[in-house]
Amino acid sequence: MTQDVIALTPQMPDTRTLLAGLLAGGPDLRVNRAGDGSVAQLCTAAGQALVSVEAPRYVQVPGEAARLLGPDVDAESPVWWTEARATSAVEGAARLAGSVAGRLVAVHGGDIWPREAGHTDVVTDLADAVTEVAPIGVDLLTDKAAVVIQGRPVVAATTWLTDVVRNAARTERELQIVTPPGTRLTFPARTLLDGLPSRWVMSDPGCGYYDGLSGAVLRWHEGRFTHATGDRPQVANAFRPRTGIEGERQLLLSIRTVHPADEHLVLGGALEQAWRTLTGAPPAGWATSEPVSALWSPRQLTDLARTRAQQSLPTWAVAIGSPDRPAIATVRTARTLLGVEEHITLAVGYRADQHAPVDAMPELAESLAARHNLATMIGQLRTARADLTTPAHHEPPSVPLSFTLGPDAVADLGLDHARRALTGTAPAQLGPAPRPALHFTLGDGADPAAWQRLRQINDHLAASSSGT
Repeated sequence: MTQDVIALTPQMPDTRTLLAGLLAGGPDLRVNRAGDGSVAQLCTAAGQALVSVEAPRYVQVPGEAARLLGPDVDAESPVWWTEARATSAVEGAARLAGSVAGRLVAVHGGDIWPREAGHTDVVTDLADAVTEVAPIGVDLLTDKAAVVIQGRPVVAATTWLTDVVRNAARTERELQIVTPPGTRLTFPARTLLDGLPSRWVMSDPGCGYYDGLSGAVLRWHEGRFTHATGDRPQVANAFRPRTGIEGERQLLLSIRTVHPADEHLVLGGALEQAWRTLTGAPPAGWATSEPVSALWSPRQLTDLARTRAQQSLPTWAVAIGSPDRPAIATVRTARTLLGVEEHITLAVGYRADQHAPVDAMPELAESLAARHNLATMIGQLRTARADLTTPAHHEPPSVPLSFTLGPDAVADLGLDHARRALTGTAPAQLGPAPRPALHFTLGDGADPAAWQRLRQINDHLAASSSGT
């Protein structure tokens, strides 16, 4: 049974209702605050957190509850999302989380996920539970790993998961997310796991456990999940390719922009331009975690990034499209020696009866170079789920479509030298002749040799940067 219970209410839970929910464990439990005051914890006398209740979030973006919790959820946006997470270390804690959420819905109406978890009973006999105390959101902490057990159909980049990611990186532990069969990752959650020691551990009745991204059979050894065999891991049968997504595609863009740091800068323009070009509309919403709660606002995104930059901190955000047009992106913004950099990863999903607009890449590249300080852009195409989630079985890798080098980079390298980055292929010159961008077409999204062409360009640029 899942350790998470979510109350979806049409009204914001007021203080009195939240207190009634926190009394679901009786008078003997303590209430602590965590997460800079945004999380209330029901704790034992020894300080063990049994249930962590996040502050209610006002989700204005249509379709978010169904995207993350499944189509059976009866919750129309806007909705108040209140999440209770129970520790798996104490038997009965999940039932306590269900009572907290159930009491909120009993007063304000709405729905509970999972529906069978909701009730309003008092859950007693937990005040004296004794277990090893772990950080918020972590089910098992060892010297080598922070293990998180998830029972949701879709694992998302929630507030508590992003906090666990930061804490695991800070303490030099590997983050390991354990899920049951059939679980998928959202695109932001998949992106969040890239670039740090992490593992998605999928339970499987056939082999026990396997890596949801590589298929390698796993075992628990010396405080973490690791490969069950030696240098050549065995691949689980459950990881074999499956049918059901024939013809579905994902168009992936990796965009880097570099802006002058001044008081007139407004971020998000490059992302919105790409979104409009590929879908015909701007993003529907944005947030710093999932669920995506706020309506799209470049100004609010800029204000947040400026505030965090004053604290020498980067900003990581998620943007989402409308339910009828699957698109999602992550944006990392940071102040660097070059200026204000945006690193955008955008994914757009297409069903078998829809056409991926690969021919729009040169047009998009030109508009980004002319108006949004484009530094580089890579376009890729892959056969994968149109809903943009990652399943725990094999999917074909992406194939590069194009590479664009912005006008500043072309000027730094010299136009003639930059044009020779790909042997035998002349790039398209975009924008004004005195200061153009260069757009290299690498393939049609089906030719694996496009990877060799992209590597040749990268090698050429790297050699130029190093002066060799």
